[in-house]
Amino acid sequence: MLRPYDRNIPPRVPPKLAGEIMAFDPVLHHRQSFRWKGFDYSSRGLYFITACTSGRELLFGEVANGRCQLSPAGQAVRAAWYGLQERFAEVQFDAFVVMPNHMHAILVNVGTGLPAGGRFIQGAASSAPTVGRIMRAFKSVSAIEVNRLLGRNGQPVWQRNYYERVVRNHSEAEAIRRYIGENPARWELDPENPNAKSVETRMPWE
Repeated sequence: MLRPYDRNIPPRVPPKLAGEIMAFDPVLHHRQSFRWKGFDYSSRGLYFITACTSGRELLFGEVANGRCQLSPAGQAVRAAWYGLQERFAEVQFDAFVVMPNHMHAILVNVGTGLPAGGRFIQGAASSAPTVGRIMRAFKSVSAIEVNRLLGRNGQPVWQRNYYERVVRNHSEAEAIRRYIGENPARWELDPENPNAKSVETRMPWE
C-alpha cells in the first residue's frame, strides 16, 4: 500500500497534535535568534526544517516540469528521513520534499507533552530526543549512503548547520505546508537555486 508521501501528498498533523501547537511568545520567540535560548527542543510540537548540501551542490536530482526528479542519492535522502521513525519512536512526519540541493520538512516531535501554559520550564528534565539529535542522525545516515552511491570518499554532503523554526500556529503550519508542496514548481525563484535569476525574499509565513 502506498503511503501518502509516496503519492507526493503531504501527510497531515496527527489529530492528537492538532490543538497542541505551541503558542507564540513574542519574548521567547525572537525572530533573530537561530536557537531560542532556554527553549526545550525535545518538547512536543511541529518544527520546520531546512537542510542544504555543502556548497549548495546539486546532488539529489533535477527539477523538470514543476517536479523534482530524484537521483539515487535523492532517493537515499528521502529513505533516510522516513527511516528516522525506526530509531525515534517519538517522531512523526508531516510535509516533506527533497530538492536538488536541499530538503524541507515539518518534523512532528511527540516525545513529551508541553508544560502548563505551553512554555518551556528551564531546567526541566526530558528523555525525549531533541531536534538536534534527530537531525544529526538523519544527516549522518543520509551522508554515508549518498557518498556510497556517488563513489565519494567521506566528502561533506550537508552544510554543518541547518535551519529550524518552531511552528507557531495553524495558519503558519498551513503556509509552510503549501511552501513545501509548491517548492519544485517554484524552483526558479528558490533562494537555494544557484542558477535562479530572481529569488523570493519573503517567505509566505512571515
